[in-house]
Amino acid sequence: MKMPLQVFIILLAFSSPCYAIKIGVQQGASSAAVGSSVKGVVIDANTNKTLCNLEAMKGYALQPYHDTIAVKINGAFYKLKSDYIVIKPLEAGFISTKGRWYRGNLIVLNRNGKLTVINDVDLEDYIKGVVPSEMPSGWHEEALKAQAVAARSYALANLGKRAALGFDLLDTPDDQAYRGASAETARTNALVDATKGIVLTYDMKVINAYYSASAGGQSLNSKDVWGGSLPYIRSVPSFDSNVKKNGHGVGMSQHGANNLAKEGYNAYQILQYFYNDVKFARIKQNKAKS
Repeated sequence: MKMPLQVFIILLAFSSPCYAIKIGVQQGASSAAVGSSVKGVVIDANTNKTLCNLEAMKGYALQPYHDTIAVKINGAFYKLKSDYIVIKPLEAGFISTKGRWYRGNLIVLNRNGKLTVINDVDLEDYIKGVVPSEMPSGWHEEALKAQAVAARSYALANLGKRAALGFDLLDTPDDQAYRGASAETARTNALVDATKGIVLTYDMKVINAYYSASAGGQSLNSKDVWGGSLPYIRSVPSFDSNVKKNGHGVGMSQHGANNLAKEGYNAYQILQYFYNDVKFARIKQNKAKS
């Protein structure tokens, strides 16, 4: 039997002036392959000066060089005389690294003689890369919408989590799986857009919306896994007993969400089931600064 639904969407104004997010895609690398689908530029982030131009659909190799970064162009390496560069497409397009396409820009740092590569991307574009990386794109649309809201909430609640490394979140399940624009599908993008800006809140704060693949029949309280109690996390039947437990089991079960969606629950009912006494908010959208 489906639960009664009461959805309250309120407008919250957060202190952050924009909703860009920095995702660490490589750390401690001895080299990095980069490129742009359209003409691009490499900018010294310390001075905002253009260091070189990039041709469309051409690969470039970056390497640390002492305390700076060098780029390989036409078979030869050239010193960029900067330890902190930004790679930007000059028009609508994508940038590449790790054999994947990404929206936004790439930041490359020389940190102690190794490269850190970061995707600086708009929050909503980030979520478009997370949803099909975390949940099969062919699953029920209401489960995918629930995943979008949970992923957006987790991202906002954890901005700055990896600040010591130079970015906000990792691109792995240690935070959220993220394969950039290469993972996107038209279907999942439309479902992310359908939930644009919507997050889960408790006591007027965006919650740390933990989720895992399967809880094996019963989700867990956070204190049973990490020792700290969260008022919006409770142990409930996870509707995934048909699947072996996979993950920490706290919060939303992704398999459970898909099973509930098949039973007729919509995304918001699914989220209200897995997270205790939460409300929905639509974050105020300010244009991210480039």
